Amino acid sequence: MNPVDHPVPTAPAPGDTLPTLTVPLTRTLIVAGALASRDYQDVHHDPEAARAKGSPEIFMNILTTNGLVGRYLTDYFGPRCTLRKVAIRLGAPNYPGDTMVLSGTVIEVIEVKGGTEAVVRVVGTNGIGHHVTGTVTVGLPEGAV
Repeated sequence: MNPVDHPVPTAPAPGDTLPTLTVPLTRTLIVAGALASRDYQDVHHDPEAARAKGSPEIFMNILTTNGLVGRYLTDYFGPRCTLRKVAIRLGAPNYPGDTMVLSGTVIEVIEVKGGTEAVVRVVGTNGIGHHVTGTVTVGLPEGAV
């Protein structure tokens, strides 16, 4: 998904649903995300250490999840949007070999000086259940939609 494929046709309104984004959960994505965010916890890159700590496999860290949520929204709302507030919570771990599907629904639209803010409820599910849930406030400058 990218802004060219999914432009925001009109100003967002409560109840609008965003197209889903499917993210294959590869070992490379999980390890690279942990390293890029300087999270060197062994459970994010060492399968033996993860198993020793009670996990069946390495798993994605919250900073990588946060980045994917941000990408999901900026891909949809476009390059002029800003993420004003991100409030997410993790649930089921993202393990390699699974897939996460992100979905979103606009729950509130607020007119602010210089533009609009859209509050979006985001859910990311995998084969186990909800990996991430939360809300993100996206700032849309005047003329962006």
